[in-house]
Amino acid sequence: MTRIDSKFAQLKAEGKTAFVAYVMAGDPDYDTSLDIVKGLPGAGVDVIELGLPFTDPMADGPTIQLAGQRALEAGMTLEKTLALAAEFRKTDDETPIVLMGYYNPIYNRGVDKFLEDAKAAGIDGMIVVDLPPEEDEELCIPAQAAGMNFIRLATPTTDDKRLPKVMQNTSGFVYYVSITGITGAAEAEAVDVAPEVARIRAAGNLPVVVGFGINTPEKAETIASVADGAVVGSAIVSRIGRGDSVEDVLAFVKTLADGAHRA
Repeated sequence: MTRIDSKFAQLKAEGKTAFVAYVMAGDPDYDTSLDIVKGLPGAGVDVIELGLPFTDPMADGPTIQLAGQRALEAGMTLEKTLALAAEFRKTDDETPIVLMGYYNPIYNRGVDKFLEDAKAAGIDGMIVVDLPPEEDEELCIPAQAAGMNFIRLATPTTDDKRLPKVMQNTSGFVYYVSITGITGAAEAEAVDVAPEVARIRAAGNLPVVVGFGINTPEKAETIASVADGAVVGSAIVSRIGRGDSVEDVLAFVKTLADGAHRA
């Protein structure tokens, strides 16, 4: 079992839903980013999604795009992202880390080398948004062979014909994108999300967490109440982008986590 598998099993046994927080590695700089990441578990975060900065983040809205730009301008790289994860692991060997990004930096490093380094750094799973199931031989299957989860996205346009393909090599959890479009574009609604979560659960025996369009503690609570967890990214990243202190960012994260855990 990966740390992700163990975390969701623990939460299920406790009758709790997961709170997943996304931050961009290296935003606004390496040291500040590391301080924020180190503080996330204490703020109630069950799973950390660590964004891998990339120059062409096609699925991301302006907030995440700008975070990636800030990180790249501050000198963040794939190697430094893995170093940040490894530094986090020196004091936390339990909280799962999911690396979220695009395939190009991984391809450039070489899949075998990347997987070896990611595993050594304490990465537990990955979401690679531009690798569809038809490309599973590229990274998904090697990643799972290396002992990491490969987490797939399902969306409102993933119909019943497509869903089994999406689920076939997915592990850890399924990330349901609650709205069509880019990150930070609209608000998720529980009445729309609930039947989709049920449909995805029926297609496979995996937890379903919901992201996109969750930006308040109340929204985190309502979405988590119909899923196995809620993900917040843009709302947190926007606080970092406007220059909030590490303490203020983590205080905001705690309000979101408390909301999700009330569900």
